[in-house]
Amino acid sequence: MTVTAIPKTTDPAEAAEPRDKRSRKKLVMILVVVLVVGAGGYSFLRPKPAGAPKPGEVVKLEPIQVNLADSHYLRIGVALQLVKGAAKADGSKALDATIEEFSGLDMAEVNDPAKRAVFKKELEKQLGQRYDGDVMGVYFTEFVTQ
Repeated sequence: MTVTAIPKTTDPAEAAEPRDKRSRKKLVMILVVVLVVGAGGYSFLRPKPAGAPKPGEVVKLEPIQVNLADSHYLRIGVALQLVKGAAKADGSKALDATIEEFSGLDMAEVNDPAKRAVFKKELEKQLGQRYDGDVMGVYFTEFVTQ
């Protein structure tokens, strides 16, 4: 003799309600897993920052004379610190920027070490732009005022 139990539900909406809750939970769980895996994959595969450029060759340019204020002049020699892998730099852009930076300044201003450092930083900034980032530093190899 076999006894079969028949559920006592008369309303089909009541019987379907637990299934809807389970399917919503599954959907939420799947979305959470996909988001976690996606975020982990992005952090693993995203491009790494390039970091600071590595120094390459130093190109020394011939000294030039720049007219200062009040009939004084500055004899200045410049060397360019290129980034590693940069093509050989033409010095004409650097010499032009140097002339623009120092022309017409007072001799006292040029001889002040603090202001000279400011001029050097500004020259580095200009050369970085003119050489499309191939120049990372500037050195004064000669600096004589009269």
